[in-house]
Amino acid sequence: MSGSATVVTAYHRPENGGDELFAEWAAQAVVTAKSARGYLGSAVSDGSELSDYGVSHTFSGVDELHGWLDSPEHARVVEDGVARGVRAKSSDLVLVDDAVPPPGIGVYDHTVVAGRQDEFLRTQHRLIAESSRFSGYESALLLCSTADATRWQSVLRFRTEPQLSAWMRSEQRAAVLPALREELAEDFTESVRSTPFGTILRTENGQTRATPNWKTAMIILLVLYPTVMTLSRFLGPVLDGIGAPPWLSMWLSQIVSVGAMTWFLMPAATRRFGRWLDPFDGAKLRTNVLGTAAVLAIYAGTLGLFASVKWLQFWDYFD
Repeated sequence: MSGSATVVTAYHRPENGGDELFAEWAAQAVVTAKSARGYLGSAVSDGSELSDYGVSHTFSGVDELHGWLDSPEHARVVEDGVARGVRAKSSDLVLVDDAVPPPGIGVYDHTVVAGRQDEFLRTQHRLIAESSRFSGYESALLLCSTADATRWQSVLRFRTEPQLSAWMRSEQRAAVLPALREELAEDFTESVRSTPFGTILRTENGQTRATPNWKTAMIILLVLYPTVMTLSRFLGPVLDGIGAPPWLSMWLSQIVSVGAMTWFLMPAATRRFGRWLDPFDGAKLRTNVLGTAAVLAIYAGTLGLFASVKWLQFWDYFD
């Protein structure tokens, strides 16, 4: 997976020292991260009552990011924070450029008009207050770039993806967005999201687009065919051997198939073909052609595999 990678960490409010203590520790964390390989930039939370304390660090790639997280220097920063009362509120959130965030996480990038940061923060606090009333709300972070005071990122966390979607589609959110847009130099960018079956949604510069249906159908077929063939070969004979009638055997097999595709196989395929499925990047000719060619090549490979390897041909294992 290519692209930059960012780690975002939320923290409890220190019991002693509050804003000043956290600001001092966060500045130390930024200075230390700057010395790491692949460092690109950091952002620190606004420290308001409504949003969490937090820090983010961005690196040129996933390997560089994990190199920092696994380093003795990072461990010392964390230990120093704990000793001073700065304790993580949740596990590190790793965000990779052009990849789908974890379920229930909304990530939004903002470029604020110079001099309107105070108005921007007031509007963001309105959004946080409204979102906190929705089921599943857990936390919100407002992070300002340490290099450019007009560059902000908001990170919203809900327990589940449907709960986040309910907030995203709500009338309460829609009512506040016009005020937010007045304070931005360009419309906010929302990180890509995906459905369980390969459709990626992206909102960018006010436009919301989804993966074309023909691509969704192709990626489903890419996963569905080998899944059904494999289950027919290995699970089918087991069910037949324990005496399950064909109608029940098929139903049980479909439960396994749908479950595996929903939670494991389709998300993996969507990540691998994310650039091709993305409604913006996937519209580019080179990405479109290469992605489609790769899917067709995998079709040919799986067809050839099941056609030529007799050990995988399930019809030879039934009476």
